[in-house]
Amino acid sequence: MFEKGGEKLARNKHPEETVNLILDVASRLFMEKGYEHTSIQDIINHLGGLSKGAIYHHFKSKEDILYAVTDKMTEQSNQMFQVICDRTDLNGKEKLETMFRESLNRSVQDDIFTVAPSFYNNPQLLFSLLHETIEISAPDYIQPIIEQGMADGSIVAKHPKQLAELISLMANLWMNPMVFDDSVEETYSKFMVFDQVLKGLGLDIVDEEILSRMQELTTIYQNSK
Repeated sequence: MFEKGGEKLARNKHPEETVNLILDVASRLFMEKGYEHTSIQDIINHLGGLSKGAIYHHFKSKEDILYAVTDKMTEQSNQMFQVICDRTDLNGKEKLETMFRESLNRSVQDDIFTVAPSFYNNPQLLFSLLHETIEISAPDYIQPIIEQGMADGSIVAKHPKQLAELISLMANLWMNPMVFDDSVEETYSKFMVFDQVLKGLGLDIVDEEILSRMQELTTIYQNSK
């Protein structure tokens, strides 16, 4: 009775509600068990009676679900980045600093670092993060800010595209404990090198508050393992 009722409920949902339900369940299971160890059947078992056919009506494969999950996870941060990009009260350098600070201070980051798996052991998730970094974050948000900074004199650079990619790769992958399983001490050392590289480029945009937050998130991740 429960399964039939649940299936009827699922069928009566609007398509977008069904998709959101699938993504919410899949996201939790991917984070708890890892992508490789989560099956379509695992997802079905947590959907309150939603059938396998209903899932395949919206997604062709588990991989498609993964990409939709990662897109949903990054949508909120991208909206925040766009708001910062559009601000008229900050120069380019100030926008870059604000972007770092706001990204780390989002409350959802605590949840992400609590349930996140090792990206190093999840090639699909790692590729998704790399794709997001190179194809979206760097060209759509970091590069325009650098170019604005070059125009207003707050940033001195000759190759904004490459600089945007370097900053994004270091921040999103190299300094990410979910990728390299870094300890708090290792995260601190990487942060010091990151700070040194940025200062060498004339970008003094990180401070002790940002470092402290990085260490806090690393501690959350390490304690959740």
